[in-house]
Amino acid sequence: DPFRLRKHRPMVGYGPAQTARYHWGMEHLPRIALSVRQPSAWAIIAGHKPIENRTMGSIRAGRMGPGRICIHAAAGLKEEEFRYLHWRLGKHGVRCPPPADLPRGCIIGTVEVTGIITTSDSGWFGGQAGLTLINPEPCDPIPAPGALGYFEWQPGGTLAPPTRWMTKWGTPDPETATDDLFPDAPIAFSKLPQRPW
Repeated sequence: DPFRLRKHRPMVGYGPAQTARYHWGMEHLPRIALSVRQPSAWAIIAGHKPIENRTMGSIRAGRMGPGRICIHAAAGLKEEEFRYLHWRLGKHGVRCPPPADLPRGCIIGTVEVTGIITTSDSGWFGGQAGLTLINPEPCDPIPAPGALGYFEWQPGGTLAPPTRWMTKWGTPDPETATDDLFPDAPIAFSKLPQRPW
């Protein structure tokens, strides 16, 4: 049956319960995608982030609108970007996986875009405009190049490898390390991260 749901391996950090999920085979994924930087892409597909903030200019230029789309996790990610977004997610009570565990340069799931807003009381809204999102569904990462705005994606390439700062994230300096009594405690910041864009 071409419309049968197939089961896939749970992805690290996906969903509050990290339980097994289902998704359509690749041939049934929407052909239109939106590229989002990690960890925001993860937060959308995990069901935590209901608004993707954009400028109205980028929404118009990218021909964004309602409908089901794929979420593409962008290949690029700078440490200051992750630090800021990690902190912002924490303010919403969301603890995201370490950067080395987040797939990049790939399709990671689908979501329904229900509309475009320019004002909202939601704490997730923080820009000129935003896309409202519901019903995220994860899928196994499918390597694919990204593009600006809505784009027709094609599978290809490989997942972006973790960089050095990603593999060292959360690791104490060996010269000052002590036995960690609370290894699962959220990372604390001595200074509040600044918005890098």
